[in-house]
Amino acid sequence: MVELNARISVAPMMEWTDRYYRTFLRQITRCSLLYTEMVTAKAVLHGDRRRLLAYDPVEHPLALQLGGADPDELVEASRIGADFGFDEVNLNVGCPSSRVKAGRFGACLMAEPKLVAQAVAAMARAVKVPITVKHRIAIDDQDEWTTLSSFVGTLADAGCRRFSIHARKAWLNGLSPKQNRMIPPLRHDLVYRLKRRFPSLHVSLNGGVTDLDEVTHHLAHVDGVMLGRAAYHDPYMLAEADRRFFADHHPVPTRHDIVDAMLPYIDRERAKGTPLAAITRHMLGLMNGQHGARSWRRHLAENAHKKGAGSDIVLAAALRVGRLYETA
Repeated sequence: MVELNARISVAPMMEWTDRYYRTFLRQITRCSLLYTEMVTAKAVLHGDRRRLLAYDPVEHPLALQLGGADPDELVEASRIGADFGFDEVNLNVGCPSSRVKAGRFGACLMAEPKLVAQAVAAMARAVKVPITVKHRIAIDDQDEWTTLSSFVGTLADAGCRRFSIHARKAWLNGLSPKQNRMIPPLRHDLVYRLKRRFPSLHVSLNGGVTDLDEVTHHLAHVDGVMLGRAAYHDPYMLAEADRRFFADHHPVPTRHDIVDAMLPYIDRERAKGTPLAAITRHMLGLMNGQHGARSWRRHLAENAHKKGAGSDIVLAAALRVGRLYETA
């Protein structure tokens, strides 16, 4: 089931793919696989795991992304994640930030494939949910194809069957995380080639995908496509995903369906003390392309932080968008 849902997935993005965004996105796509923000294994073991791993049941299918390099810590964090009910545990071998590098995890682990393989094999033995890896094609001066094919081959020999590949090299010295998302050239062709090299593996492509037509193109060459910032800034682009890629024949939700579905969720969260802005900051792009989209964004931005703000603010913002709530 999770592998099927991985046909379309939304990438883990720090400070973006929190539980409020994921619940919002679930009103748009019922089938696509969603990922948490990266959580370090140490944080899961020693931090407030009930807060770090909290989610709404509607978010399934849902994967937990872990960061770390110590196999024992990753094994225990995987067990905890599985006990919390996550449908998959994903290991981050792609983040290029200096903080992550200093902690000896993320993209720098592409230089240590045997260690990653050891960790992945141990995690897979410890839990019944799939253990997957998200990574780059190479780092720094590594040859791209040689590194990519060798890295995946080593992990496949250790039992890993599913890979999500950001089709760019990561430069750990000289480029910021933002620059690493934009400057290194995209090499979708290498991900296609990897799938041909390992036809039995599930290979998902990530990086530079901006709409569902591009998804369709890539799916002719790989098993899955992972969307990132495009899906965050224009979430309604996923409204057709279930019908196009999962043969799900539920009615495609309209934007006002999505707003209506969010209102009771917002009321429940506000009753728990969740600030309205924590939810609405993820909803700003919902009306992109609609007459009144700017008024929608402005009303939410100006009012969601006010004391006592609740779902009425969201409804009032929606009333500013075209004929969305036109009455007879």
